[in-house]
Amino acid sequence: MKHIDETKKWLETVVIARNICPFAKRVFDNGGINFAVENSTDVEACLENLIVECERLDENEKIETTLLIYTKAFTNFDEYLDFLEIAERLLELEDYEGIYQLASFHPNYCFDGSFENDAANYTNRSPYPMLHLLRENAIENAVANYPNPEIIPENNIKLTRELGLEKMHETLVLCYTNEVNQNE
Repeated sequence: MKHIDETKKWLETVVIARNICPFAKRVFDNGGINFAVENSTDVEACLENLIVECERLDENEKIETTLLIYTKAFTNFDEYLDFLEIAERLLELEDYEGIYQLASFHPNYCFDGSFENDAANYTNRSPYPMLHLLRENAIENAVANYPNPEIIPENNIKLTRELGLEKMHETLVLCYTNEVNQNE
């Protein structure tokens, strides 16, 4: 439960409170997020669990999105990116392309071409390595009803840089129940 509680706190204090994702609050408040915890370090088991979560979404329309939380695997960001690439290919192979989409979050997330100490990386930094499994039709509906969705990333970069690296780091660290950053 600890991993889910810490992830929920991150959603509330970073993603929702800072409006990083303007669509998250409604889904969170309505209970439309499924939180799945994977404790394995085995890549194959993690991929199997991804498909299990796709099937769960197939079977339950009330779940709008799933956060797969990897508690032990992919602590290295480069290994996580390799896993993400395999996971995206797996969704294609399993005919989920166009149905589900993956978003990625990691405690050490660093955008391509960005410096590690750029506060903007905190738009995708999370307490644990995660895959966010989203319904494509839900994304399309949310974006269609939101003015200028293309400026969301720009606004997030501006906001996180204004808040600064120290504040963004502190906010993430406070998501841990023991208030110690376990990923350092």
